[in-house]
Amino acid sequence: MSELPQNTVSIQHVPGELDERALSDVRDLAFDAQAADGNPPLSDQTLVALAAEEPSDNLLALLAEVGEGVDAKLAGVAIAVRESEEHPWVLELVVHPEQRRAGIGRALLGKLGELVDLSQIQAWAHGDHDAAKKLATGAGLDRVRELYRMRREGTDYLEEVPLDRRFNVRTFRVGEDEPVWLEANAKSFAHHPEQGSLTLNDLEARMSEDWFDPTGFFLAFDSDQNLLAYHWTKIHPATGDEIRPTGEVYVVGVVPEAQGMGLGRSLTNTGVNYLLELGVDSVILYVDADNEPAVKLYRSLGFTLWDADIMYGPQKLD
Repeated sequence: MSELPQNTVSIQHVPGELDERALSDVRDLAFDAQAADGNPPLSDQTLVALAAEEPSDNLLALLAEVGEGVDAKLAGVAIAVRESEEHPWVLELVVHPEQRRAGIGRALLGKLGELVDLSQIQAWAHGDHDAAKKLATGAGLDRVRELYRMRREGTDYLEEVPLDRRFNVRTFRVGEDEPVWLEANAKSFAHHPEQGSLTLNDLEARMSEDWFDPTGFFLAFDSDQNLLAYHWTKIHPATGDEIRPTGEVYVVGVVPEAQGMGLGRSLTNTGVNYLLELGVDSVILYVDADNEPAVKLYRSLGFTLWDADIMYGPQKLD
């Protein structure tokens, strides 16, 4: 599309949390972008931060609007979140499909640069896109992390893997299992930059989402009722030309002392079959490209590389 006149674009810095209308507009924009691109442009953690009830100094939200007054429409957003003042800002930026190639992404990044040092942020590009690479390079950022998005097509069930009698599997009990899950999750992802740092507020925010269903959240305990492993599944509603919803292996975790016992594979199979029973015909998952054992496991279960999310960060010195 052609360049938009500069005076038709306004960028607003919203300190703290968004109001309900603005949050709804951001979710709608993200839905439209996902329908066009096949990739969710904003992570769950970003959406949780935007919906937080208390203002936070660790959230920056920039909203770009096209038009004026009652005709103004949200055209793009840049959301930066950090765990604390000691951690870097993590940026996600998305422009509505109908407003692209008009300089809105550059304008959002430029405005953000007035608030933080862009050369020190980390930025996710959901999908390995040339436009994101150009924006990142212009901000002095390098490619520092690759997150595979893998996909399993078809409705063939996976073979159930029987577990040792020492273990029992049941689904998540709301109001009971939150503390033990948080402890097991922190152990399972002690070196993971996002997953391992989830708090009770983060968990409760995800549990309040429309997609949350405890019947698709599988937990494996030992005979002493210690939580050793889990598989949390998710359903994505059909978008674009899709007819059926898409399932997701949302997160699989195994505590260090229980690794090598087959719990991860067994719970993965159980969760995938559960999703297939609900009528999905494809299942996706995310895994770090350098996590070779996990990538090997998922390939053995029929998952193939579909796309990748790229994190850009401070340029490395030679």
